Amino acid sequence: MTKLPPASRRVFVCGATGYVGGRLVRRLLERGYSVNCLVRSPEKLTKFAWARDARVTVVPGELEDATAIGRALHDVEIAFYLVHSMKSAKGEYAKRDRELATSFREAVEQSSCQRIVYLGGLGELGPDLSKHLDSRHEVAEILQAGPVRATVFRAAMIIGSGSASFETLRYLVERLPIMVTPKWVNTETQPIAIRDVLRYLVECIDVDETAGRTIDIGGADIMTYQNVMQVMAEKLKLRRRIIFPVPVLTPRLSSLWIGLVTPVSSSIARPLAEGLKNRTVCRNDDALRLMPGECLGIEDAIEAALDRTHSGDIETRWSTAGKIPGDPDWAGGTTFVDRREIIVHGSAEQTFAEIRSIGGSKGYWGAGYLWRIRGWMDQAVGGPGLRRGRRHPRDLHYGEAVDFWRVTKLVENERLTLRAEMKLPGVAELDFQLEEQDRNQTKICMTARFRPLGLLGLAYWYAVLPLHGLVFPVMLKGIARNVQSNRPQIDAAEVPATTEPRT
Repeated sequence: MTKLPPASRRVFVCGATGYVGGRLVRRLLERGYSVNCLVRSPEKLTKFAWARDARVTVVPGELEDATAIGRALHDVEIAFYLVHSMKSAKGEYAKRDRELATSFREAVEQSSCQRIVYLGGLGELGPDLSKHLDSRHEVAEILQAGPVRATVFRAAMIIGSGSASFETLRYLVERLPIMVTPKWVNTETQPIAIRDVLRYLVECIDVDETAGRTIDIGGADIMTYQNVMQVMAEKLKLRRRIIFPVPVLTPRLSSLWIGLVTPVSSSIARPLAEGLKNRTVCRNDDALRLMPGECLGIEDAIEAALDRTHSGDIETRWSTAGKIPGDPDWAGGTTFVDRREIIVHGSAEQTFAEIRSIGGSKGYWGAGYLWRIRGWMDQAVGGPGLRRGRRHPRDLHYGEAVDFWRVTKLVENERLTLRAEMKLPGVAELDFQLEEQDRNQTKICMTARFRPLGLLGLAYWYAVLPLHGLVFPVMLKGIARNVQSNRPQIDAAEVPATTEPRT
């Protein structure tokens, strides 16, 4: 059968806002394909230049919605399934992945789609396979069970700026010159650079021999996790790490430690830690035989990822994936409000540029020790703390994580809303609204809202209220100072706070 030119072919990317999917769409467009995306929160796509391409069709909807999947599969030839759960809470991720994969395959069978492409995980098959890798294999089997041919890629650790496994590795090596580790550090693995993963995903479309096959993909090097850590230390220009493998550290204890030291939460670190006990090495060379091309070795892959990280040029990041909570309904019940205003010399554009740099290495314009203490307190009870930082020091978009916040509203030069993801006895958000005044002045209205849950929530609000009085004025004055730093005069008037509860 004669293949159509790429410009006449349409593909569906399920998981387009995720770490791999967000990068894959751009590569598909560069090859000339048209792309359909099923997106739960279309606002997440604002950070991607490719989302404005006329060849991209965005279908709003949930993966659980068969009707939405059907719309996204309209006139599609290839469907990429790049979805899997990482959170291990209550062990429900395997059941959810199984259900989603089944409904996806059934929708594909009712469409024009001729092929499914899935990215799973490497790992020796058998009874000792971790629950996470076993779930990935189960999804592959479900997708391959139908009449539509499926190409299943199996990869080990993906090395790329912003990936969960890469950031876990980097932070462990950076922060721990001496490590007591589980014995899995002596397990062999074959990491692969994200650029090579994307190449295989794109090239398989035109290689018919890949259809209906399971293909292992890996980089040029095979080594133990301990050696990978030493390569990371060398690329970070650090001394060799001192590593003591011990047999008594369980995946649960390891995940708690990873959650404490790295930006990755323990709920996500748990399946990662469990999977590290399994040898993840390619069983054959089918990938290189069917799709020839040189893959990066571990040293080059880490170096490329670090270059992207240090330059702030991180295309996608693990923390952006997942469901974003909707705006809380602040009507009804008791909601505490702490509202403060300041007028600064500067345009709304200049002011918003400063505000959107909040968090990460920039911090919160002062009182850094109080924010660090709050971050440590949150980490101690299982929250993200300040570890997640931010993807880029200045660029910010809907759905991205900023320390222990999540961006839930962003209107350019007008409004930024951050919802707290720290462990709290209630729901909290921090909201910045801008109003441009006369004479190139801008009013900032900063509002903290908190809806308590029970008596503990009430106690929490009144406990942190004095800290608001210390921190919030510093934040506003710091914003004003930075916006006005190039002006000869500063005329900032702060309006007293209002902290009365609203009922």
